[in-house]
Amino acid sequence: MQFSNGRAGGGDGSGTADGHQEARGPASTGVSGDVRFDDPWYDALASGWGGAGQVAVPVPAARQEQDDGATAAEVYLEVQRSAAFRQVRGRYRRFVVPATVAFFLWYVAYVVAATAAPGLMARPVAGAVNVGLLAGLGQFLSTFLLTWAYARHARLRRDRAALELRWDTQELTRGARGGAS
Repeated sequence: MQFSNGRAGGGDGSGTADGHQEARGPASTGVSGDVRFDDPWYDALASGWGGAGQVAVPVPAARQEQDDGATAAEVYLEVQRSAAFRQVRGRYRRFVVPATVAFFLWYVAYVVAATAAPGLMARPVAGAVNVGLLAGLGQFLSTFLLTWAYARHARLRRDRAALELRWDTQELTRGARGGAS
């Protein structure tokens, strides 16, 4: 059972006024602060990702009052026009576009240097290790660092907001289909 903004799958009404569910049972002992075992983000926080010092950025709700006769396509268009969707897409683009440009320039610089300046790339650094080998290994390192940075950015800046959008979209489309699951 997952929870989003106090919308419980079980409907037992045990949530608090701020929309969080209370942790019950032995699994909740030893858990500090606002982290609960039934929180869908508990595993990420327990593993040290996110951390206690991270402040969740509020996201405007995508949910708006709609007609009873709305189709699923209309629901998706409504969500796409929402401020929450634009905010998630904006956060995505503000990270991905500069990161892609920087990585592409780094890759092109490596290829151009390897073909246009073979003397520079062949310059020894330590023993049999030369500048070209270090730059080639730097390509792998930068790939891993960029992957880590993207995953961290997604986790801290977009995942919660995207999850809220998904919940809202599923609830709206469920209503558009007449309550069918």
